[in-house]
Amino acid sequence: MARIVPTTKNILVIAGDPSGDLHASNLITALKKKDPGFSISSLGGVRMQEVSSHFIYNLANVGAMGFAAPIRHFVLWVKLIGLVRRYLEERRPACVIAVDFYGFNHQILGLAHHRKIPAFYYISPQVWASRPGRAKRIAKLVKEIFLIFPFEKEIYEKAGAKCEFVGHPLIDLVPPPTAGPAENKKGAWRIGILPGSRLQEITKHLTVFVEAFYKIKSVYPDSRAYLFAVPEFSDETLKSMLAGINPQSAGEIEIVRELDYKIRSTMDFSFASSGTATLENALMGVPMVVAYKMPALTYQVAKRLIKIPYISLVNILLKNAVVKELVQKKAVPDRLAQEAFAVLNNPARVEKEKQTLTSVRGMLGSPGVAARVAERILNYLKQ
Repeated sequence: MARIVPTTKNILVIAGDPSGDLHASNLITALKKKDPGFSISSLGGVRMQEVSSHFIYNLANVGAMGFAAPIRHFVLWVKLIGLVRRYLEERRPACVIAVDFYGFNHQILGLAHHRKIPAFYYISPQVWASRPGRAKRIAKLVKEIFLIFPFEKEIYEKAGAKCEFVGHPLIDLVPPPTAGPAENKKGAWRIGILPGSRLQEITKHLTVFVEAFYKIKSVYPDSRAYLFAVPEFSDETLKSMLAGINPQSAGEIEIVRELDYKIRSTMDFSFASSGTATLENALMGVPMVVAYKMPALTYQVAKRLIKIPYISLVNILLKNAVVKELVQKKAVPDRLAQEAFAVLNNPARVEKEKQTLTSVRGMLGSPGVAARVAERILNYLKQ
C-alpha cells in the first residue's frame, strides 16, 4: 500500500459486493459534493474505484458469499485486515463507513473502535433474516446505523443502536413504471435475464435462465432475451458462458449494460436471482419469477438460520408470495418457463401484478438517500 500523507480530512469506505459497491459509490459522490475538501479512500469495486480519491483493493471481485467463503478466502482476509489495520494507524481517518458485507466489515469496525476512530454503518446486515445477534455487536461498534428498510428500526433499537431509516437508495436510481395499458405484443415477449452479480451466482443461474427462455421461444418464436450485465464481467466472458449453454444464445441473447434502466424497464417478464434485482424489478413493475441455487452445504446451513418465509425482497416487504420463488431443486427451466407462461398468457394477472409490485415504492422512503446520509456523517465530523 502506498504511503499517504496523514490528514483528518479523510474517510475510509468499505463495501464487498457489487450492490454495496454501487450504493457506496453514490454515497462517496454525495460526500465529495457536500465537502470537496474530503479525501475518500475505499475498498470495494469498480464503481467505488471511479469516484474515490484513493482505491485500496477490489474487494467486490473476490466474490465471497455463503458460509464457506470465509474459509476459502482466509489467507486473503488476513492480508486485507492487516492492510486496513496499518491504514487506520498510519492515516487515522476521520471516520470509517461500512457498507453491508458484515463478515469482513465487522472486523474492520472492531479495529476502528479499538483505535477510537468513529464509524458508521450504511445498508446494515439483514439481521431480520438470520443471526439477529449481529445487531448488538454492530451497535457497540458504530456511532449510527443508516437503515434502508423501515422495519429494521425496531430491531436495531432493541439492540441498543442509534439508528435511522433513511430510505432505500434504489429510490433515487430506478424509474417508476411507464403509465398506460400493456402493449399487445402478440407473443413477441421481451424476457430479462438477471442471474446475479457474483460469479458463483451467475454460474448457478445462467444455464437455468437461458434454457427457460428457449422454452418460451419454442412457443413464441419472436420473443427476445436480454442479459443484464454487471461491470465485473466482460461481454467476452458472458458470451463464452452463453455459448457453452447453447451455441445460438451468444448471438441471440443481447447483453445489456445500462445505468438508467431504460431497456430493463421495458421487459415483459424477468428471470431473476434473489437479491437487489427483485426489488429493482418491483419498482419498475416488471413481473418475474425468482430463483436461487446455492451449494448444498450452504443451503443446509441457511435453512437452519433463516427465520423468514421468503427469499425475495419484494415478497418480504409485501409479506406475501406475490412473485413465485423457486429454490434449489425447484429452480429448473421447466418450472421457470411454466411460471412465465402463467403470467404472460394472462393480461389481467400482468396488470394486477404490476400494480402490486409498484406499491413497494411507497414503503421505501423519499429520494435523496445518499445526500441525507452524507449530511448526517459530515455533521457529526464537524462537531
